[in-house]
Amino acid sequence: MVNAAVSRRVIVVTAVHTPSARFLPEAHESLCAQELPPGWEWHWVIQEDGRTDEVRPHVPDDPRVTFRQGRPGGPGVARTLALAHTEGEYVKILDADDRLTPGTLARDLAVLEADRTVGWTTSRALDLLPDGSTAGFPGDPDDGPIEPGAVVDFWQANDFRAQVHPATLCVRRDLLLALGGWMALPASEDTGLLLALNSVSRGWFSARTGLLYRKWDGQATGQAAHVDPAERAARMAVVAARARALGSFGWRHPPAGR
Repeated sequence: MVNAAVSRRVIVVTAVHTPSARFLPEAHESLCAQELPPGWEWHWVIQEDGRTDEVRPHVPDDPRVTFRQGRPGGPGVARTLALAHTEGEYVKILDADDRLTPGTLARDLAVLEADRTVGWTTSRALDLLPDGSTAGFPGDPDDGPIEPGAVVDFWQANDFRAQVHPATLCVRRDLLLALGGWMALPASEDTGLLLALNSVSRGWFSARTGLLYRKWDGQATGQAAHVDPAERAARMAVVAARARALGSFGWRHPPAGR
């Protein structure tokens, strides 16, 4: 039951298509395990990338969940469309096949509420393997602030691999909207957003695990098209160009005096 005294809300945005819909109940379970500070609630906006009859049966029956559909355009388009149904100061990303770990939302909110100069947060992610085990990987930054340009520089120096995971983002809604949401790309749209955010604002990395990133045969990043050399080169080129352009303008969030 929603508490009538709740006045502030963090929006959780999820893009979903038919193959990943079966994981929505597990994602919901991870949301229900979150404990938020007094006066806060979460609201989950699930946007189907398409209009089928196959996703809705997996959507949890919960008044805190909004389900919408739209013509297919990829996960970035679905997430950006979902912003039309968001009313809250912060937007948390949760892919349909992933799970938040306990305490994640509270940690994100604590950072963003404490420091207005931090525009976005990320956290450590673990791969969730088909047998239920998890696996980490080296290279996480130190717990604490991430200065503008740091993710962009690392990404360019390491074969276009960022040291923080875009699927763990929690971002100020006004900043997300100012940057136009997710990039209009068939993939890497979330990396493009991450680099754009890092070009104009300080971020934060939590060394505590915040996400279980599911590995499974049907995920989009596991398909051959995702690693096609020509397409990958084109995606990386436009992601880098956008980040460089934003950085060159000298605009920063928050604006001076705020």
